[in-house]
Amino acid sequence: MAPSADSNVKEENSQISYKKDINTKIGRILQNKKHANDIFDVIQYLQSEKDKEIIFATDACKRIFCQLFDRGDLYVGDLPQEEDLMSGDRSALDKCRIFMRHRYNNCVELLLENIGHEAFQVKVSESNMMFTYALTDYLFLSCTQTLVEHLLSTKEDMSLLISRFQEFLEMDDVRYYVMSSVRDNIYRVMGRNKKAVIPVYQNNVYTLLSTINVPSHGSKITNFLVKQAYKPEEWKVAKLKEHKRAFEQMWLLFLKFKLPSSMYKKILVILHESIMPQMSDPTLLIDFLSAAYDIGGAISLLALNGLFILIHKHNLDYPDFYKKLYSLLDPSIFHVKYRARFFHLVNIFLSSTHLPAYLVAAFVKRFARLSLTAPPTALLILLPFICNLIRRHPSCRVLIHRPSSAEEPCDDPYVMEEEDPAQCHALESSLWEIKTLQKHYHPDVAKAALKINEPLTEQEEDISEMLELSTFELMERELKAERKTIPLEFDTATELLKSPREVLGVHFSLE
Repeated sequence: MAPSADSNVKEENSQISYKKDINTKIGRILQNKKHANDIFDVIQYLQSEKDKEIIFATDACKRIFCQLFDRGDLYVGDLPQEEDLMSGDRSALDKCRIFMRHRYNNCVELLLENIGHEAFQVKVSESNMMFTYALTDYLFLSCTQTLVEHLLSTKEDMSLLISRFQEFLEMDDVRYYVMSSVRDNIYRVMGRNKKAVIPVYQNNVYTLLSTINVPSHGSKITNFLVKQAYKPEEWKVAKLKEHKRAFEQMWLLFLKFKLPSSMYKKILVILHESIMPQMSDPTLLIDFLSAAYDIGGAISLLALNGLFILIHKHNLDYPDFYKKLYSLLDPSIFHVKYRARFFHLVNIFLSSTHLPAYLVAAFVKRFARLSLTAPPTALLILLPFICNLIRRHPSCRVLIHRPSSAEEPCDDPYVMEEEDPAQCHALESSLWEIKTLQKHYHPDVAKAALKINEPLTEQEEDISEMLELSTFELMERELKAERKTIPLEFDTATELLKSPREVLGVHFSLE
């Protein structure tokens, strides 16, 4: 049933009424100090049951306190107790400033309370307004700490609200104080639960941390929300080194504690692009990466990416890197979500032509053995990948050209169960598995396997297009492929039991 005209008029009048009342109060407060008590009426609207009144009153409070601060009518510094105002020997002007500062604090408390409001628009309005209320560097740190504490809730998912908060993180002073506040918050909350996982809280922390980016050059640190009285060279917030230090300490503290398995994957996916480049000393992540590898599965694979970067770019000594990578090769790699990423990384890991022949042969042989049970989509990656490895390392061609293996059957010296690639005897074996795949039921796989019979060209095959290939896409490609018409000696059946030359079609029907 549609609302009546009377109800619409009442609602419109009510809207005009509260806006007019608030605007009148604003004018009285700012024009004459004797109307300072009107601030109680404006703040009262922050506790209204109507969302629009809360949002309008929030903006009204901002206008009041910003103007009071600009005029010097808002007390700044260690705030005396309100009960001591009457007994002290302060001037009337000082008492008014202290009184308005207490009202400012009341307003901030209500804003923080409204961040937990059930209406999302109210949440966004209150959280965004919090930084506008941070009128000085002194008040700014206090507001930031309190807001971060509410955003990093242990009971409620705040990811949507954090995403709306991201625009403030573009400001250098906001970002610096947020990083410091997050670090202190993690230490306090996770310190009480050292061995426990707090999924909701840790997800909120990750969501906030992943939105923080430190400038690449110190000259870019010029965007400040709050006016500061320090010279840039004397202010920590204006130094790139301090930003990187705060960023590093924040992440290292977060990664120090036990995380949910899904969180490990999220972090490791962005680690090499979004976290390591912004740290002063990325090698401090070695403990986290080592612990992540020990978990196994896809997490181990993603952790090895970070370890590889530390080895190549930061001269980290990690002698068991290729041994651990070799141990990851099992049938599950063809079915994990990160299959494409895995082959991309392995391709990078084995790109150096200075790797010993026994090591490359071990990887080639392991892939060949796994290919016997791999699905067609994986085989279309594996077969050209194996050929590429042999192209890079000609000493491994012995795996193809071993005459004795073709003349008579013999036991394969390769030990699949051996975890050490140096002890698996891969160079003594042959790629008989590829010969087997030449009889594969899928024609594309059989065609790819036949290429190993021909002399390998120096140009490597591009497997990037095949990395994301799914079974559905493979089927679609087959269905859309053009077929050549072949002359037949019989009529092609178009429907069941409908051929005019068949006895069944004459005497029977499916009706």
